[in-house]
Amino acid sequence: MNKKALVTWGGWNGHEPEQCAKIFADVLIREGFDVEIAVSLDCFADVDKMNGLSLVVPVWTMSQITGEQEKGLLGAVSNGVGIAGWHGGMCDSFRNNTEYQFMTGGQWVAHPGNIIDYEVNIVKGKKDDPIVKGIRDFKMNSEQYYMHTDPGNEVLVTTTFTGEHAEWINGTVMPVVWKRRYGKGRVFYTSLGHVAKDFTVPELKEIVRRGMLWAAK
Repeated sequence: MNKKALVTWGGWNGHEPEQCAKIFADVLIREGFDVEIAVSLDCFADVDKMNGLSLVVPVWTMSQITGEQEKGLLGAVSNGVGIAGWHGGMCDSFRNNTEYQFMTGGQWVAHPGNIIDYEVNIVKGKKDDPIVKGIRDFKMNSEQYYMHTDPGNEVLVTTTFTGEHAEWINGTVMPVVWKRRYGKGRVFYTSLGHVAKDFTVPELKEIVRRGMLWAAK
């Protein structure tokens, strides 16, 4: 029986949630998942549906979630359902919900300079991790996310700020890809992926593909 994945999108349209959700719904279908695409958070409140999933991919930026919806999502992940996402679609979703942020392991706070050129670097001690194995450092032209992150995250990829757009952060090494646990569930996140064209960078698309597969129950 195929694994079931729920891809749900909405919120701020500037992150092209529909286009990005479709990219990775198609990836999951090719990987043999039964994929449901939802445009409402009400699905999170359906406990039986949520507990029957292998993976949730949320694509929501600057949104609000009800207590019942949040409880359903957190409960499912805590019980072992995986969650995987990127950029503001997962870590700038529900700014008032600290338990959600505790699950994801980070929250966006700034992107100095907006769309800029920068490099991301595979963490030296993690180059054999299956999510990044064989992938070399690569360049992006996109938002370079400055985030508040959980020190318990297992960081696989980082970026270093130059200080060009905020001199006081010169030399700051910031997590870009991490994995963690929340209860029995696996959590994968990358801060990359501002808009759909970012996923034409092959290294990024492959990291997200592998991260989703790793997170899936």
